[in-house]
Amino acid sequence: MVPRDAPLVLTWTGGVWILPEEMEAGTLTTRQQVTTHNHLDEAAGAGRAQPEYRPHELERKWRRRWEETRAHKVDENSPRPKYYCLDMFPYPSGSGLHVGHWRGYTISDVWSRYKTLQGYNVLHPMGWDAFGLPAENAAIKLGIHPAVSTANNIANFKRQLQEIGAMYDWDREINTSDPEYYKWTQFFFVKMFERGLAYRKKMPINWCPSCKTGLANEEVIDGTCERCGSEVTKKEMNQWMLRITAYADRLLEDLKDLDWPDKVKRMQANWIGRSEGARIRFAVHGVEGAEIEVFTTRPDTLYGATYMVLAPEHPLVERITTPDRREAVEAYVRETLKKSSVARQIVDKTKTGEFTGAYAVHPLTGEKIPIWIADYVLMDYGTGAIMAVPAHDERDYEFAVAFGLPIVQVVAPAEGDAEASGSNPAEGADGRPALYTGPGRLVNSGPFDGMDNEAAKKAIVDLLKERGIGEAAVTYRMRDWVFARQRYWGEPIPIIYCDRCGTLPVPVEQLPVRLPDVERYEPTGTGESPLAAIESFVNTTCPKCGGPARRETDTMPQWAGSSWYFLRYPDPHNDREPFSREKANAWLPVDMYIGGVEHAVLHLLYARFFTKVIHDLGLIDFDEPFQHLFNQGMLTLGGAKMSKSKGNVVNPDDIIAEHGVDALRMYELFVGPPEDDAEWSTNGLEGVSRFLGRLYRLVMTHVDAPCPTRPALEKLRHRFIASLTERMESFRLNTAVSAFMEYVNQLSEEAKDGLDRATLETLAVTIAPFAPHLGEELWERLGHQESVFTARWPEYDEKWLKDDEVEIAVQVNGRVRARVVVPADASQDQVLAAARALPELAEWIHGKQVVKEIYVPGRLVNIVVKGS
Repeated sequence: MVPRDAPLVLTWTGGVWILPEEMEAGTLTTRQQVTTHNHLDEAAGAGRAQPEYRPHELERKWRRRWEETRAHKVDENSPRPKYYCLDMFPYPSGSGLHVGHWRGYTISDVWSRYKTLQGYNVLHPMGWDAFGLPAENAAIKLGIHPAVSTANNIANFKRQLQEIGAMYDWDREINTSDPEYYKWTQFFFVKMFERGLAYRKKMPINWCPSCKTGLANEEVIDGTCERCGSEVTKKEMNQWMLRITAYADRLLEDLKDLDWPDKVKRMQANWIGRSEGARIRFAVHGVEGAEIEVFTTRPDTLYGATYMVLAPEHPLVERITTPDRREAVEAYVRETLKKSSVARQIVDKTKTGEFTGAYAVHPLTGEKIPIWIADYVLMDYGTGAIMAVPAHDERDYEFAVAFGLPIVQVVAPAEGDAEASGSNPAEGADGRPALYTGPGRLVNSGPFDGMDNEAAKKAIVDLLKERGIGEAAVTYRMRDWVFARQRYWGEPIPIIYCDRCGTLPVPVEQLPVRLPDVERYEPTGTGESPLAAIESFVNTTCPKCGGPARRETDTMPQWAGSSWYFLRYPDPHNDREPFSREKANAWLPVDMYIGGVEHAVLHLLYARFFTKVIHDLGLIDFDEPFQHLFNQGMLTLGGAKMSKSKGNVVNPDDIIAEHGVDALRMYELFVGPPEDDAEWSTNGLEGVSRFLGRLYRLVMTHVDAPCPTRPALEKLRHRFIASLTERMESFRLNTAVSAFMEYVNQLSEEAKDGLDRATLETLAVTIAPFAPHLGEELWERLGHQESVFTARWPEYDEKWLKDDEVEIAVQVNGRVRARVVVPADASQDQVLAAARALPELAEWIHGKQVVKEIYVPGRLVNIVVKGS
C-alpha cells in the first residue's frame, strides 16, 4: 500500500483513475479519489509563489457581477438559434433544497451553459409549483397560513438556487399560486368546459382519510395516498372530471415520436392501457330496461360465460338486488368501499362475493346466468361489470370453484398448444374442466364449433353487431382525470351554479376567481372544501340572468398549474392572454426537459394532455411539449431517497460553506452517470476542491507570460476538446469531469516548459459550464472584458487526433511472431520492408519461400511462407 504522505500519481484508464496498486474503480479513499500529480504545483510554478484559490471570494464576486449586469436575461431579439432548457420546477417545501435536488439543477445548468457556448440563445427559466397538498399539509402541521409558509419557502429556495450559480432568467419567474398566473389556469378550465372536456359526475372516488380529499387514480400508489402514505378508501361524491380519455389514442400514438427514455414511454403506454375487444350487452331478466354492458378482449369465449359479476359500487346493484338478498349485498358493498383498489386486485387473495338474486340473459343462448357482486371487479376499470368465463380466466375460475358455479370449456387447445402455453387441459378436481388460457379451437360454442379462436373473435362480434347487442370496441386502462380537491390551497374552480340557468363557467373577463384569505383552512372531512363555509365567496351573481347563484367550492389539484407552466415562461407578464402565440411557437417545444422519473405518469401525462388541448384551441402550432426528456438519478443516503421525514437530508449550505459552490457542482456530476442513482458520500469532495485549485493555479501561473505554442500542447489540446465534446454530447457528464482531470495531469508534464495562450483559454472556456465562477475569473484574468459565455466552445482539428506512430502485429502463417512500430502514414511497402527486417522473424522466414504478404492497414502484416 502507498504510504499516506507519499507522492501519488494516478493513471487514467478505462474511464477511472487507477492507483499504482491497481485498486478497483469505486474503492478509492478520500485522499486518493481524484488526486492528480502532486508535483503539478512545482512544475507549474517553477519555484515561484503560487496564486491562492479563494473560491468563496470569487464566487461572491461573480454572482454580484451577474446580477448587476443582468447577465442571464434572455435577449429575445438575438440572431442566435433558440434553445429551451427546462427543469421540472419545485414545490417549495419548508426543508429547502438538499444535495439530491442540486444534482438535477446542476445538470440542467451545465447543459444550458454548454449550449450557450455552442452559439445558442438559451432560455433557462425557474418558478414555483406552489399550490397543492404538500404546501397545505406542511402549513397545517406548522400552524402557518399556506400563503405565508409558501412565500417564506420560496424565498429560501430562491436564495439556494441563486447560490448554485445557475443562469436562470429571474425576470421570468412564475408562481402557480399567483392570481396573475392561475387566472390562466382557470381560463383553460373554462375552455375545456365549453368543449365538453370538463364535466361533473357523481362517482366513487379515491378518498384519502388523512388529507381529507379525493385523489386521481395516478395519485394512489399501492393502495396508499401518493403524498401522505395513508391507505386510500372509496367515497361516492360529485366530482369535476377532465376527459383525458378523449385524447387516449393521440397520447399513445405520439409517444413513438418523442426522444424520451424507453422506460418512461413504456410506463405511459401501460398506464393508458389500450385494449381491443368487444362491448356486449346482457339484459337483466325480469327488470325492464335494465342492461349490463361488459367489455371483453375475448369475445371468442362468450359461450363459456356462466355468470356475471358487477363491481359492488355499480349503479345497477341496488336496482336489481332481490329483497331476500338485499341485507347481505348491502353489507358486502359497505365492506368493499373500505378497501383500496390495490387490495381488491391482489391475485392470490381469497375470493369473496355475494349473489344479488338476479339473473342476466345470455345474448346468444338465451340462458339465465346468475349476477354476483365481487370486490375483484372495479367500477373504474372497463364498465364495472364482467362476463365471467371460468374455464379460461384465472380469477373467474377461482371464484367459480369457491362458490360452486358452472365451468364450461369453450376453447380446446390444438395439438401441442397446451404444452407450449404451459396450460393443462385435462380435467380438474371433481370432474370440472381445468383452467386453460391458451389459443385453440372452439368447442361447446354452437355454430362456431371447430373454428380457430382468433377467427372466431371477429365472427362472434359480427353476429353480435347484426343482432344489435354488441360491437367491436377499444377501451383503456386510463380513466378520466379527477380534477377536484376538497381543500383550500388550490385554484378555485371557475364554475357558478344557478337554479334558473344551471351550471355555467365564470366569464373569462371576470377571471381570476381569487382564493379568499381565510383564518381556517383545515380540511373539513365532510367532502366539502373549507371554501363552502365562506358565504361571501359562495354567494355570487349568475352571469347569465343576474339572479342569485353559488360558486363551486372545490379547488383544482396540485397538478393543474404545472400542466402548462412551460408555456408561460416565454411570455410571463402577459395580462391579455396566457401567452403570445408567436412567442410560444418561437421557443417551444422545450428542447431539453430535465427531472425525475417519478413524474413519468402524473406530470408528464397531464402536461401532454394540456398541450394537445391548447393546440386544439388554436393557441399553439405544436401538440407535444417536450422534445427530449432526461431523467436524472436520485442521490440516496443510507440506501434511501433523501427525505426530511427519514432524517437523511444533506444540506448543500453546509458544503458550500466549506468547499464553495463550484466544487459542489463538479462533485454532484462526478458521483456517477447522471441517469443513475448514486449513494451520497463526501469522500471525494476534498479531492474535487483541490483539483479546482490546481486548475486555477495552473492557469494563473502562466497567464502573464504564455509561451509560444508547440506540437505537444497542440496535440493534447485538440485531443482533450474532442474527448470532452464527445462526452458532453453523450450526456456522460461524470466522465466529462474525468476528462478535465486527465487533461490537467497531462499538462502538468508540459507546464515546466510553459503553457500557450490557446491552452489557457481552452481551460477557461471548457470549465465554465461546470464551474462558472472559476471559468469567468480565469477568462477575465486572461485579459477579456466580456463574459466567458460570449466565447464559443472550442473546436478540434482531426489531424491532431491521429497517432504519429502505430504498432503493427507481424504474423507468419497466421501466428504472431513479432511487432513493429512504424510511422502512422507509412506506405504498405515501407511497413512490409520494416517487418521483413525484424531480427525476430529470421528463424521463421530464412530459407523459406515467401508465397504472399498481406497487410491490413494500421493493424497487422501476415507473411505466408512454405518450405522447411
